[in-house]
Amino acid sequence: MRLDDERESSNVDDQRGSGGGGGGTPLRIGGLGGLILVLGALYFGVDPKVVLNLLNNAPSSSAPASQKNHTQVAANDPEKRFIARVLGSTEDVWTAYFQQMGRTYHDPRLVLFTGGVQSACGYAQTSVGPFYCPADQKVYLDLGFFQDLKNRLGASGDFAQAYVVAHEIGHHVQNELGIMKQVDRNSGMSVRGAAGSSVRTELQADCFAGVWAKRANDARNILQTGDVEEGMNAASAVGDDRLERKAQGYVVPDSFTHGTSAQRVSWFRRGLESGDINRCDTFSAPSL
Repeated sequence: MRLDDERESSNVDDQRGSGGGGGGTPLRIGGLGGLILVLGALYFGVDPKVVLNLLNNAPSSSAPASQKNHTQVAANDPEKRFIARVLGSTEDVWTAYFQQMGRTYHDPRLVLFTGGVQSACGYAQTSVGPFYCPADQKVYLDLGFFQDLKNRLGASGDFAQAYVVAHEIGHHVQNELGIMKQVDRNSGMSVRGAAGSSVRTELQADCFAGVWAKRANDARNILQTGDVEEGMNAASAVGDDRLERKAQGYVVPDSFTHGTSAQRVSWFRRGLESGDINRCDTFSAPSL
């Protein structure tokens, strides 16, 4: 990715090494409704039970990071600067897009943490992965997840990482547009399952990530050879079917929360090719 000329967002809160690894109210995924739809983004593509299975079978790559002293995190940390530039790009794209729609986009904040973090949606440990909390309009990210994405899930590259951030920002866009409240009120739609509201919500966030990439590239020419392939590979790597098969050897569609690898790739591609959020209506789509 070409990000050297991109501005760094000032909306990054660096809480790494601040001792957030202890106690607190557990992050809960019960209650159905709006909270599960957003926290369905946990681990960016897998049911939390599957995550726990994966984590129990492999050492956590983010454990060393959680032991860093906060003073050792330099202000010019390249990982933080990369995230800040991606976030800045999403802010520019969505601000301009919302203006075209006659609306105002409110920038979210992105919290970097290690070990654990307290959000307005509850307490979360690193093992839950990146997530968006609508109650405080913040994205939470442990950078150790990117090592898991590369080493354990086989999705490497800077654009794969940008896709993760853009997906979570996609949930914020849903929140800004009132989509999450609409889904929460639609009690007639099942939350879980292959065609449930959680899958539709997550696939739309994938599509919104593609919309960002398309518009950012049109405006600033940020994509390089191989970037699109990295994004597609990341989308495929975090499909429910692939993760369940990896964790337990078989697939249970009724437990899906994010969609299959093929679906995630398809909806990300749709946003990337169109740059139009109107092409991201997963809730009206008869087939995902």
